[in-house]
Amino acid sequence: MAHRPKRTFRQRRADSSDSDGAEEPSAEPGEQAAPGPAPEEGPPPGGGRAEAAERAHRGRVPRGRGRGRGRGRGRSRVWASSRRATGAGLRADGGSDVPDSGTVDLSTDEENGTHHSSESKDDQSSSSDTSSSLEEEFSSIVNIPDAAFIQAARRKRELARAQEDYISLDVKHTSTISGMKKNSDEDSESEPDDHENRILFTPKPQTLRQRMAEETKTRNEETSEESQEDENQDIWEEQQMRKAVKITEGRDIDLSHSSESQTVKKFDTSVSFPPVNLEIIKKQLNTRLTLLQDTHRSHLREYEKYIQDVKSSKSTIQNLENSSNQALNFKFYKSMKIYVENLIDCLNEKIISIQEIESSMHALLLKQAMTFLKRRQDELKHESAYLQQLSRKAETSTNGTLAIDEKTQQILEEIASRRAQRRQARELSGNCDHQEGTSSDDELSSSDTIDFQKSQGDILQVHKKIFEDVHDDFCNIQNILLKFQQWREKFPDSYYDAFISLCIPKLLNPLIRVQLIDWNPLKFDSVGLKQFPWFTSIEEFMNSSVEHSKKEDSSDKKILPIVINKTIIPRLTDFVEFIWDPLSTSQTTSLITHCRMILEEHSTSESEVSKGKQDLLKSIVSRIKKAIEDDVFIPLYPKSAVENKTSPHSKFQERQFWSGLKLFGNILLWNGLLPDDTLQELGLGKLLNRYLIIALLNAIPGPDIVKKCNQIAAYLPEKWFENSAMRTSIPQLENFIQFLLQSAHKLSRSEFRDEVKEIILILVKVRALNQAESFIEEYHLDHLKSVIKEV
Repeated sequence: MAHRPKRTFRQRRADSSDSDGAEEPSAEPGEQAAPGPAPEEGPPPGGGRAEAAERAHRGRVPRGRGRGRGRGRGRSRVWASSRRATGAGLRADGGSDVPDSGTVDLSTDEENGTHHSSESKDDQSSSSDTSSSLEEEFSSIVNIPDAAFIQAARRKRELARAQEDYISLDVKHTSTISGMKKNSDEDSESEPDDHENRILFTPKPQTLRQRMAEETKTRNEETSEESQEDENQDIWEEQQMRKAVKITEGRDIDLSHSSESQTVKKFDTSVSFPPVNLEIIKKQLNTRLTLLQDTHRSHLREYEKYIQDVKSSKSTIQNLENSSNQALNFKFYKSMKIYVENLIDCLNEKIISIQEIESSMHALLLKQAMTFLKRRQDELKHESAYLQQLSRKAETSTNGTLAIDEKTQQILEEIASRRAQRRQARELSGNCDHQEGTSSDDELSSSDTIDFQKSQGDILQVHKKIFEDVHDDFCNIQNILLKFQQWREKFPDSYYDAFISLCIPKLLNPLIRVQLIDWNPLKFDSVGLKQFPWFTSIEEFMNSSVEHSKKEDSSDKKILPIVINKTIIPRLTDFVEFIWDPLSTSQTTSLITHCRMILEEHSTSESEVSKGKQDLLKSIVSRIKKAIEDDVFIPLYPKSAVENKTSPHSKFQERQFWSGLKLFGNILLWNGLLPDDTLQELGLGKLLNRYLIIALLNAIPGPDIVKKCNQIAAYLPEKWFENSAMRTSIPQLENFIQFLLQSAHKLSRSEFRDEVKEIILILVKVRALNQAESFIEEYHLDHLKSVIKEV
């Protein structure tokens, strides 16, 4: 390892910042540098020493500068002499020429020149006495390498510093490293101490040319450093690849030797094998053959399937190619789309008018129904109050009549007048078998009738103008269905895929509601649904659908049930809840006719109409309950007051009883539509046992009682007693049967013995056979046993 040279000290010249053997000219022309002391000796032996030192000084970075990429920034152009050649080309005269071998011409600027000049003056004062002696000793010790080696060493050192890496040691170049260390020591020695550096806190202003030159030089140095780093990286990678290849080749050789040894061991003849059994080999071969055959058969099946798929695809392609012109299809679909959009726009515009007219007609009918209901309740209230006054024998006038107010008197007169008119009408029609109280009493005065007809006429006039400005293709149901029928005939697949059967009821809903504005299902002469044009048009559309599709489960068959469920049933429900009078037999009969047609004949799809049907039936039951609670009133008077059949009390009680019995018959008309248990609860439990039986118990036994009982039995549905094994009647008729037996006992001891047979027949009809037999045996009515045997 090379010895480190002794550290020497020399005088720094005032005319250089980094050297002590030369003089530096001023940055400005005409300015002379201060001369240094004369050297004691001439140039040292080895003429290349000054040149090498000069190159080393050129590549040195001034102390305090940044490293890495910013190492070259701020470097100025200066004139500097070699620190090792103390007097090779310099003279005492400051204006003499500088030899080429001892000087380096660098670019300088005003700032650095001034700075280094001040440093050189300080150095001159501290080292002028010992310069010549140290230079002589240093030149005899240092072995200066050539310029190429110095340049390479400088680059390597700069790279190591930039990468924070170490400087490799090579024993083969001890002298070289020794020289490099000496050079490094000298560099550190030549640099000024920290206390000698003058720190500039503010940079001096630079000209534009100086800044441009500085930036250009910085970029060049950065480019050279990066290229050198890339080159070193490539060399290192190449060395690593070579090492890896050598290691891999060595492993391959080892593996080849080991495989050869294993191969030799595998075919060792010393190993004994079991004897060969041909049966086992044959069995294994057969098993293998069977598996291959199964695999082959599965492949054949897959192949046949693929062949069929290919044929099917080809036929589909052929059918599509032979299909009708796509342009015509597109034209049809486009026209259909435009038609449906226009139809929807038209209906959206007219639906408001339709709803207004419906509301007006509904309000008119509701007003009329409320008028009848209020009049009946007021008449019942005033007439009952009048009879109570009679029964108490309140104040009387001079002529012996009760003192009543004018309003009550007017109401009683109106009641008598209407009853006389109805009686006269029945006589003219020949209907003499009529009971007072069974009439509906729904006559209007002439003025009320005129007002109602006028309002209804105005509504119908507006109704006719709804679609007055609309083409028939958009308001005529038959024309609309014809459009969809053409679609179904030309392109049935797309028709059914679009679920048109679910869209048609929604499109036709406003048009059907327009036709039903004048339809009143409570009128006895109301038009049936089958007579409406929309009904027949939908039926024809459904029938043509079945003929063309030839499918029993065609979705078009559900169009009419959906229309009934979505349009007709809600309208019927409104009539039942707000307008229907359960006491009116004509209204009830007409309503039952329409409901039976809707709920029985056209319930082809129970899932479609179940919800609407349940809502309708619930509204019917609710309205019947309300009628029983509000409209049934049968007063009870003393027998002395009702013995006289012509007395007002007796007549009023009879009218109210027959009115309740009429409601009883109207309720049981719903047999087949309402459930049996519901009918029995409403008719038998709430009306018969609570009102009618109590009135019968208060009546005087006689033919009138038997007549009333016969009428009650006539209203009872026959299907309740169809079971031939029945010996006792239904539980809800137990009170009625006991009343019949009690009446039979009373009549058997009176002059009305012939009426007993009628009571026995009633018991037989209601399947109270055990009670009838007991009564016959008790009274020895053997001639009536044949009646029971016939049953």
